[in-house]
Amino acid sequence: MSPPTSRSPLLLALGGYAATRLLGLAALAVAAAATGKDGFHRLSGRWDSVWYARIAEDGYGYQVTLPNGDVHSDLAFFPLLPGLERGLSAVLPLDAGGAGLLVSWTASLAAAWGIFRCGEHVLSARAGILLAVLWGVYPTAFVQSMAYTETLFTAFAAWSLYAVLRGRWILAGLLCVLAGLTRPTAVALIAALGVTALVALVRERRLPWRTVAGVLLAPLGWLGYVAYVGVRESSPTAYFDVQAAWGNSVDGGLALARFIASLPWAAALGLCAALALLAWLVVLCVRQRQPLPLLLYTVGVVVVSLVGAAYFGSRPRLMMPAFGLLLPPAAALARFRTGTAVTVLAALAPASAVYGALTLLGPGPP
Repeated sequence: MSPPTSRSPLLLALGGYAATRLLGLAALAVAAAATGKDGFHRLSGRWDSVWYARIAEDGYGYQVTLPNGDVHSDLAFFPLLPGLERGLSAVLPLDAGGAGLLVSWTASLAAAWGIFRCGEHVLSARAGILLAVLWGVYPTAFVQSMAYTETLFTAFAAWSLYAVLRGRWILAGLLCVLAGLTRPTAVALIAALGVTALVALVRERRLPWRTVAGVLLAPLGWLGYVAYVGVRESSPTAYFDVQAAWGNSVDGGLALARFIASLPWAAALGLCAALALLAWLVVLCVRQRQPLPLLLYTVGVVVVSLVGAAYFGSRPRLMMPAFGLLLPPAAALARFRTGTAVTVLAALAPASAVYGALTLLGPGPP
């Protein structure tokens, strides 16, 4: 047998990840056929996907007034995904929804690649492979197959963090600009880069100009869109007002506490156990001594996902870009024999696929 090439770990990471997503799509197809529902439509034509497609086709300016008087404006959605949908649908035989799926599926592979590189850099190629596949079997990984922004954002974030880990600060800043044009969660990535640079300044008493340039570039995408909304609506707080109208204001976790308190005791206990598991994973990330930018980004995404008043069911999806949470499990699996690790992943993959199919065919948004 010939020795493995240097590309083999990457191929295993991308192949393993792609297998999890194909399994998810297969489960959706089977479930959709059994229930008489349109599975493809659930991927590209419902919930947030509809808002992105409408922006791609008609630009910003659409809003809906709910029966209770709340106004939902499309300005809550960042512009990069609909911009890519608009561009691709202009040159390919795809509508905006189909273009969104093309972007999401392509970005998912780019994200898995970047996640693998981060895991390889921090631990080993073996751990990087497992990290990428674990991200593919995350409980809400079905969103990675939808015309949503999670994969696009995670791709930019993972490669930005990898650039920082390699000392390529300008590239990291530019990728952070693109992340900031994709999702508001980019504030976690911006903060991670800024605090990492600040710590380096305290330690070294100086910063290379490339580091300074990367830090100054990082927030421009996010700030640019917030400024655009402010100018368009003639109010410096317009973007935050739009988010508040959607119920996405920051309340420090009060809405989450109220939601838990409203549940039956058994459900509340289960949710508290899930939050305890999340806290334990964060502690493991700290004890693992993950590189500072990765750790700060991971904790930042978790915090941003929990302190808002958003719809509770979306919180696991909002935390999905925090792939650093999966690094401790990846390290643990890497210590097992290959057959054992494969068996664990082979058990997780169909469970994730079935859960995704049932959720997508259900009534509520992910």
